[in-house]
Amino acid sequence: PDFSPEQQWDMIPEAAKWQIFGIIALLEIFDEAGGAGDGSGDHYTGTRQPGKYPTAQPFRDNVHFVLDLYDPFGFSKNKSEESKARGLKAEINNGRLAMLGIFGFITADKVPGSVPLLEKLGAVIPYSGETMAPFEANFHVFN
Repeated sequence: PDFSPEQQWDMIPEAAKWQIFGIIALLEIFDEAGGAGDGSGDHYTGTRQPGKYPTAQPFRDNVHFVLDLYDPFGFSKNKSEESKARGLKAEINNGRLAMLGIFGFITADKVPGSVPLLEKLGAVIPYSGETMAPFEANFHVFN
């Protein structure tokens, strides 16, 4: 049977959801620390270029090998600044479009008739749960 992404999320065990959020939290903490682990790195609200994630070099030096999340294979090393700026703009616009698309699908599944094109294409799978409460079915902070 076909399940909507929202229904699939509801079927994931609570422990798996916490693992997903835990990894996201670790990546956010790493980003907030600037990648140096001591807060000495550039911050995205300061001097660091938007979208450029800090290098994992300190982690590689002290723990084990991991690829960088920003340009892991060094493809942009030899690109011109103009090309990098164009790529950054495209990446930001792609991210914005992806967010609009995701919310379009969520809205279409939750509110009948809200996105007629998706209904016409047969892409709507009605969802009766609460999309903005990721642990709605079995969430307990303290048992």
